[in-house]
Amino acid sequence: MKKRIAILPGDGIGPEVCDAATKVLTEISRLYKHEFEFTYGDLGGVAIDSSGTPLPEETLSICKQSDAVLLGAVGGPKWDTLPGDKRPEKGLLGLRKELDLFANLRPVTIYDALAEASPLKDEIIQGVDLVIVRELTGGLYFGEPRERRGVGEEEVAVDTLVYSRKEIERIVRKGFEFAEVRGGALTSVDKANVLESSRLWREVVEEVAKEFPEISYSHMLVDNAAMQLIRNPKQFDVIVTENMFGDILSDEASMITGSLGMLPSASLSQDGPGLFEPIHGSAPDIAGKGIANPLATLSSVVMMLTYAFQMTDEAQALSEAINDVLENGYRTADLTQDEKTALSTVEMTEKVIDALTKKVVIS
Repeated sequence: MKKRIAILPGDGIGPEVCDAATKVLTEISRLYKHEFEFTYGDLGGVAIDSSGTPLPEETLSICKQSDAVLLGAVGGPKWDTLPGDKRPEKGLLGLRKELDLFANLRPVTIYDALAEASPLKDEIIQGVDLVIVRELTGGLYFGEPRERRGVGEEEVAVDTLVYSRKEIERIVRKGFEFAEVRGGALTSVDKANVLESSRLWREVVEEVAKEFPEISYSHMLVDNAAMQLIRNPKQFDVIVTENMFGDILSDEASMITGSLGMLPSASLSQDGPGLFEPIHGSAPDIAGKGIANPLATLSSVVMMLTYAFQMTDEAQALSEAINDVLENGYRTADLTQDEKTALSTVEMTEKVIDALTKKVVIS
């Protein structure tokens, strides 16, 4: 059966890493006799330039008619002076809301071959394997009112943090479900000593926990969680938290691996298409230079194969191919100090395809 994939290259290095992903998906379709159909749409700054809006109706329609969505990146200094509701990031937030992508999964796994790239000591990072389950369609990023008013010294800015019990229940339940699948424990992160929304969050966690009596769980304040991620990341298995906390903690956790260019993400709804994207930004300073690391995007393809298409063999083969390439010493510029040996985006993609092809043919 044909799988329809919406490709949203976006801004900066987005087109380069999305091109890497489509090449790998094309090879997977050849090796495993699948049929992937790619349909392209504009999102973010490129959409503003072409149509005056960060999320065109045509793009939204393409996504809703697809089985999965692959996103490169959005944003850049070119659009930084635009009003908040006109900026590229508004397009991504709107897409998440329109597709009801309430659950964002951000795995953090250490590749042994990249242990030296981490700023943390080996004994701290060895064995780290955690996933952050972030609520994605509520909280401070979506709350109303959102405004600026007054002038001069009287000017104020207002953002509103709102969560309903229903929103909290479904993401907390998703966190427990992942802990159940992984056979691990759940850490719920909040700021219940200050925020009323966090106090509701903690109450809901206690209620949902009764549905999962075999799962060990605990509560942790977000400031402590930020410290513990660096002090002892191995203590975590599944972290579930609200939108802004999850955004900040997952970026912090990415540096355990040594590079933002290594981490994927999946944003899932209850029954519609999921969105798969690297967590790095658009990196406008290296856009067009052909040196972007494609591995976070290719790892996002692994998550797409797993969660959108249930192609577990294909996902495992691609994941192992990425690991093999790293074990063989291949690096992009963000992962090495040796510019002479650093691979380009295209070269790294080709190495992954070669490793994937050999793995599948041999098996």
